[in-house]
Amino acid sequence: MKERCQASAAPVVRPADLNDVQAIFDLIREHADNLITRSFNDIVQNIDRFYVAEQADGIVGCAAWSLLPEIGEVTHTAVEIKSVAVRRAWRGQGTGRALVQAVIDRVAPLRVAQMIVLTFAPEFFRSLGFTEIPKTQIMHKIYMGCINCTKHANPFTCPEVAMVLVPGPAAPRNSRP
Repeated sequence: MKERCQASAAPVVRPADLNDVQAIFDLIREHADNLITRSFNDIVQNIDRFYVAEQADGIVGCAAWSLLPEIGEVTHTAVEIKSVAVRRAWRGQGTGRALVQAVIDRVAPLRVAQMIVLTFAPEFFRSLGFTEIPKTQIMHKIYMGCINCTKHANPFTCPEVAMVLVPGPAAPRNSRP
């Protein structure tokens, strides 16, 4: 039987701070089958790129992002959404959606060319507007991260699904007088 949380209030999604590092570390390790584990130090160094979902009983979800600069045009830079984890009791209640949306909202002003994700949950990301792409379209990610993966011998035979979300046109910036 699937454990469900019966709390009446949705978790609060907020930027993470240093007080959240241990909870994020523990949550990612709880999902080691589906996520690349991150060192405690890596989480500390990138805490400004994490969001957490917090409920009265603590952190129930997290998500992070990182820039993947492209060789050549800086305007071709992508963002990878990663380390998306939600405690089992909070799944199916919009917590993951709220976390990913917080990341999307945060990186939108950067005007990146695309947002990518490698995932074992393509249905979830499809519901957020992501579409599946061949891994050959994200070679920058393959060479920056996947090539060092300790879970799979070859990034192209890894069962994770590559997906992309291309942001809509950015609103023009207000010019200053």
